[in-house]
Amino acid sequence: MSRISTEQVKHVAHLARLAITESDAEMFTKQLDAMISFAEQLNELDTEHVEPTSHVLDMKNVMREDIPQKGLPQSEVLKNVPEHQDGQVKVPATFE
Repeated sequence: MSRISTEQVKHVAHLARLAITESDAEMFTKQLDAMISFAEQLNELDTEHVEPTSHVLDMKNVMREDIPQKGLPQSEVLKNVPEHQDGQVKVPATFE
């Protein structure tokens, strides 16, 4: 017995604004039924002692430690700025 009907497939296709033929609907019904069957098999697994994960791989923080460091002096930074005023970088106005 199929877990999903051709009418349900057509309804979902209509909601998604997809034009499908009768043969497409039958093909998608078989494919979706196979996916539902696979998902039901996964539900049979005993996962009681399996901790939830947010990622399938064992992820570790690969970033360096965030240590505050003294930055460049203001005079050095302003050397590379095309235009500055009162120790600030001057940029074109975005609003009139």
